Amino acid sequence: MEPNTAKRIAKVKLTLTKRTVEALEPADKPWIAWDDKLTGFGCRVQPSGIKSFVVNYRAGDGGRKAPNKRVVVGRYGRVTPDRARRLAQELLGRVAGGGDPAGERARARALPTVGEACDDYIESGRGRAAETQRSYRRYSSLYLGDWRSRPLDAVTRIDIENRFHLITERHGAVPANQALSFLRSVYRRHCVDHEGLRNPVELWLAGGGRYHPKKRKQISSPAEVLPRWRAGIEAAVGNPVHRDLLFFGLYTGMRRGEIMPLVWDRVDLEAGLFRVEATKTGVPLELPVTRQLGEILARRRANSDAMPANLRDWVFPSLSSKSGHVEELHAHYAKIGKVAGAKFWFHGLRNAFIT
Repeated sequence: MEPNTAKRIAKVKLTLTKRTVEALEPADKPWIAWDDKLTGFGCRVQPSGIKSFVVNYRAGDGGRKAPNKRVVVGRYGRVTPDRARRLAQELLGRVAGGGDPAGERARARALPTVGEACDDYIESGRGRAAETQRSYRRYSSLYLGDWRSRPLDAVTRIDIENRFHLITERHGAVPANQALSFLRSVYRRHCVDHEGLRNPVELWLAGGGRYHPKKRKQISSPAEVLPRWRAGIEAAVGNPVHRDLLFFGLYTGMRRGEIMPLVWDRVDLEAGLFRVEATKTGVPLELPVTRQLGEILARRRANSDAMPANLRDWVFPSLSSKSGHVEELHAHYAKIGKVAGAKFWFHGLRNAFIT
């Protein structure tokens, strides 16, 4: 079936079935065969022979002054005429109810996906501590990975509730709190830029959702626990670099993410000072080298020549980490706690120091 004129092209009407669609022939220009039973439903034929089902409608009140819009339902071969007809009926039903499928698709294309929004949020925080950035990337990939291709407006309050319970069940209460808090921040900036976008985490909270209550670890008084932890570190940690790093935390109360990436360029033993660039707040610190710290740094300096050249810049180097410096100490915690007779964790050193 090949139309001969533009007028003929505009007037082609027939019942779209597998047989009639197969018979549609391409012309020099794209043309549409309209269905004679469902108004607005048609099959567009490209000069290349590709055929796609479309829906034509007027948005708003549907009057003649309303804009004429068109939505592609699917390509013939991937979608059957019967399936395309059902999809067209659904779309036209939404139009009758005041919907605007073409407008909705345009808005969806304008909105970033969850993955794009997460990456943008992480990229915009270059001043954050490296440990915080690593945590955000983990939340995005591990806990929200299957949402990364979704447009931001495709995540609902119910999705948030279900994901919160799923993360809690598989990973624990703290990761569930952290992942949703991260996602809430990701959405906030885009809710400002995209009118009508709702923050699903805030909707969940407004609807009665609650983060898990924070449970602070209880420690004994510093005078009691610090000597025991020191003895535990001395007895249980065989790796001298790891042992000195733990002692550094014991004597300074610094975060592990501030100590681990310390480089020799930031240490001045003659002046008795060292500088920390990678702080959680982003504000560099300059601190004195006490007697205990001086002994630790002297040991590390004496052993640095034995390390490969690419690791000698780090105060606490590691042969096994990608970064070149120590990144993980958790394997020692239980052993230290067992020797000390008191549960040990690195941040406990900071808590005790501050107390």
